[in-house]
Amino acid sequence: METKNSEALFQWRKEVVTNGVSVFNPSTAVSAKGAIITNADGQELIDFGGGIGVLNSGHCPEPVVKAIQEQAAKLIHTCFNVATYDVYMKLADELIELFPHGEKTKVMLTGSGAESVENAIKIARQATKKQGIICFTDAFHGRTMMAMTLTAKPAYKYNCGPFAPEVYRFRYPNHFRYGKGLSYDDFVKREITLLRESLMTTVDPNNCAAIIVEPVLGEGGFVPMPKAYMQELRKICDEFGILLILDEVQSGFGRTGKWAAYQHYDVTPDLSTWAKSMGGGMPIGCVIGKAEIMDAAQPGTIGGTYPGNPVCAAAALANIKYMKEIDINRLGQKVGEICRTRFEALREKCPEIGEVRGLGAMIAFPLVEDGDPWKPAAKLCNDLMHACAKRGLILLSAGTHKNVIRVLSPLVITEDQLNAGLTIIEEELMTLTGRA
Repeated sequence: METKNSEALFQWRKEVVTNGVSVFNPSTAVSAKGAIITNADGQELIDFGGGIGVLNSGHCPEPVVKAIQEQAAKLIHTCFNVATYDVYMKLADELIELFPHGEKTKVMLTGSGAESVENAIKIARQATKKQGIICFTDAFHGRTMMAMTLTAKPAYKYNCGPFAPEVYRFRYPNHFRYGKGLSYDDFVKREITLLRESLMTTVDPNNCAAIIVEPVLGEGGFVPMPKAYMQELRKICDEFGILLILDEVQSGFGRTGKWAAYQHYDVTPDLSTWAKSMGGGMPIGCVIGKAEIMDAAQPGTIGGTYPGNPVCAAAALANIKYMKEIDINRLGQKVGEICRTRFEALREKCPEIGEVRGLGAMIAFPLVEDGDPWKPAAKLCNDLMHACAKRGLILLSAGTHKNVIRVLSPLVITEDQLNAGLTIIEEELMTLTGRA
């Protein structure tokens, strides 16, 4: 078979892949290592996308590759419900050690973040015998039916309804968007008041099974939840017998400078959902929760054919061990500090940057007109992405209006690679805004 260049690959894609599978970035890939992707034209690209947050430990880390090869030679699949194998429990033990949920914790493995969310909701409803689910504006929880219902952005679910019932959406506390004229602390106090009011006017809290929220919005634009607000959610859940589900699919495994974003909040969830960087690039996720809650799910009501696949589980085990060895949380802190410093300096020269925000290396900035959060500069954001792509930098947007530039580079990226990518962003943004 002949080798195809990037142009030929995109033409081939157009011919055989449905248009519904969209193109987030105009790049191709034939191989990758660390934070560098080699495209179909032989060009090396700096990766600030990380497979949408999947590659915190980098492309093709050697211990993960080796674990995949060794496990594939022994056992690829049986279905865990059909024949039990030890790598599933070994991974569960590691996850329980990293993320204890109370006195006793249990785990179920899944195949993706959306699958984790779907199962967490089923577990919550069975555990509480209640139906209502509270979610938030700007949320992204996946593309399957319940997860899609919980996801806020209409563009991800055109003509896909009817959606799952008994789902209620509250406003996510975004100071940049909703806090005009208020200090951060005063804004948070007001939002907590609004939260309590919404709880009484929107849904009966006594018929609410769970509140699900991302500690840091992912697709919603990398907005960290205020600590006091998160702690108020915990109080409300305890008060009304509601389960707190934290979706850590994009924010976990070192991205925020800790194993879990919730570890910044002094809060323990009842259930949590994971995927993306857990598997080092392999499709695997999990639901973690307090044992008595997890065990409320009746046999046969959760699971599937592929969750906890032996090869994926072996990859995740090797990946977690590798992340411990390289101190992934320290790398997350370091990458985040460099990005924040560079972006804050760029903001001084480029007022189209509304703010610099995020947690650890989950860092982003919204592009707006006239400093107004209600005037998203989506075209500028899209132009910046494409200009960076032409210079060999893979970059992703985020936000309901696609006006947020986010960094999801592998955390193993070298300082030289990171700074080179940040310089491309700076130079191209200054050019596009006429300040070069």
